[in-house]
Amino acid sequence: MGPKTAKVYETIRARLASGEYAPGDKMPSERTLVEELGIGRTALRQVLARLVAEGALEVRGRSSYRVPAASVETPEGLEPWRIHGERDVYDNRWVKLQVWDVEPPGMERFEHHVVKLNHVAVTAVLDDQDRVLMMYRYRFVPQQWGWELPGGIVDAGEDPAETAVREVVEETGWRPKSVEHIVTYQPMVGMVDSPHEIFVGRGAEQVGDPTDLEEAGHIAWVPLSDIPNLMARGELMGSGTLVALLHIQASRGTQGATAAR
Repeated sequence: MGPKTAKVYETIRARLASGEYAPGDKMPSERTLVEELGIGRTALRQVLARLVAEGALEVRGRSSYRVPAASVETPEGLEPWRIHGERDVYDNRWVKLQVWDVEPPGMERFEHHVVKLNHVAVTAVLDDQDRVLMMYRYRFVPQQWGWELPGGIVDAGEDPAETAVREVVEETGWRPKSVEHIVTYQPMVGMVDSPHEIFVGRGAEQVGDPTDLEEAGHIAWVPLSDIPNLMARGELMGSGTLVALLHIQASRGTQGATAAR
């Protein structure tokens, strides 16, 4: 994709992520998109084909596109747990430990421990050689060496996309040319509250040396073809790293299956 085509791709992706194009919606016609986005029909079809390959769109008819809707319906009539109160046990800038007084439907009340950690952004930056920017570093808690993606805490009032770019620069010295939000998830939803924002960046330029020396490790562009082997060897550390790389591998698998038809 050229720069203009890539920009249109990112624009449509952003609209899908924001809900402007909601699940089940029919996409605007090719003519409308061509006029609105200032792109040629052939280039637009290249963008739409990529979004179809990634599972972000589906084709309906000859040139009609729709945002996929989940086939599983949301169950109705279920009741949430009731929260009667909470108290802090320990609190500092890194971690807060609380005890909540909770009551599941049809059960007696009991106390449940809740851990609140920081809001985090993690980014997988890809280049045009099918490589991902990673760091090989030591984590003292599991006492293990391994590969992970750059990421860090979202500062108060900061847009997570800004965090994504900032952390890549601070930890690797490379600046992504663009970042796309993939998913927000909770890594330990039963007890820990720590929203993780996953981004994928495409293209990067080296702007200097890492400035966050505590976080920086050995920096390398790792071929995506090596990821399954690194995963099998247990050398990919952190759920954010795994979620981002699994998303990329799944997207590549979908693209390959589509191309083989």
